Amino acid sequence: MRCLIGAFGDPGHVFPAISLARGLRARGHRVLVETWPRWKEAVEGAGVEFAGADQYQVFPPPASGSPGSGEAAVALGPLLAEFDPDLVVNDVLTPAPALAAEAHGCPRATLIPHIYPDPPGGMPLFAIGAQPPRTAIGRRAWAAAAGLLTPGLKRGRTDLNAQRAKVGLEPIDRYHGSTSPDLALLATYPQLEYPREWPDSVELTGPMPYEMPHPEIELPPGEEPLVLVAPSTSKDPGNRLLRSALEALADQPVRVVATTNRPTGGEPIAVPPNAVLVEWLSYAQVMPLASLIICHGGHGTVARALAEGVPVLTCPADGDMNETAARITWAGVGLSVRRSLVRPSTVKWAAAEILADPAYREKAGEIAAWDRRHDGPARGSELLEELVARV
Repeated sequence: MRCLIGAFGDPGHVFPAISLARGLRARGHRVLVETWPRWKEAVEGAGVEFAGADQYQVFPPPASGSPGSGEAAVALGPLLAEFDPDLVVNDVLTPAPALAAEAHGCPRATLIPHIYPDPPGGMPLFAIGAQPPRTAIGRRAWAAAAGLLTPGLKRGRTDLNAQRAKVGLEPIDRYHGSTSPDLALLATYPQLEYPREWPDSVELTGPMPYEMPHPEIELPPGEEPLVLVAPSTSKDPGNRLLRSALEALADQPVRVVATTNRPTGGEPIAVPPNAVLVEWLSYAQVMPLASLIICHGGHGTVARALAEGVPVLTCPADGDMNETAARITWAGVGLSVRRSLVRPSTVKWAAAEILADPAYREKAGEIAAWDRRHDGPARGSELLEELVARV
């Protein structure tokens, strides 16, 4: 079959899309990935076709005259007419391909590359980073708090319907209208999801990892436990977490590998004798050797760490990082330090706590064992084939 995948251009979204594309390609399908131009080489290097996507504003809705998902969907029309896909997959943050697919008249699915963003009743609101309630009173309180989201959901539906009108589509009544009602691929671990009754359209596949090839780096010498500090590529321009972690671990019996994931600006970063600092590295090289990963809580980094059975210390920056951090603590595979509390002393305490307690690594190892038995891209590809077959 011919499949078009439209992906938001941040690494945490485009990398799982590339992983899914490779899974489909391995099964003999023709795949076209539409995403930001900066990923052209990565997409084509994965053996699939590439189309550049214009960036447009989704949240908040664009001001009058600014391009939005409706205009982007109209602009996609000629590509869909030429490629004539049997199926379109849209990333959860990328509504334009979903609108274009509906207008084109072909099946569509949605890829959700993180925790499911609609929590079950009685659980904390998504992305605030709270732990589950332990009493009936707490569950009732969170159930009541869910009503606070209704005005925002209604506004989102109204905004989306305005974009749908630009493509010639009828308005819809449901919330989360950018997510396919037929199939949503949830690319996370079941151990990070609260127990719930799942919608019939949601299928948990497991993570869909992808890594840009990179030469191996020289690791710090010695036999001490290795700690990897892997901050977000976009959420910490001042390198606060990186600086705090390097200072926190400078006098600890560990070796440290830290990456900026980008060129740094501002004040130079002090690197202690037990550490090395690089601009980029291969997770495939370092993570299997690590005893602890310190990061902001991006789902891709966390999933990659847990696939190797390595516990995680998260210092979430915002959004779904807060939710991932809460699930890590709940699942017993690590700890979290709130953004406002990130400093050398707190990072040192949390890192020492995780390294000293084997229970964290045991729990992470259970997830790694699950990961070895489940292939996220392959399962996602099977589900997409089934969707096309039944439509």
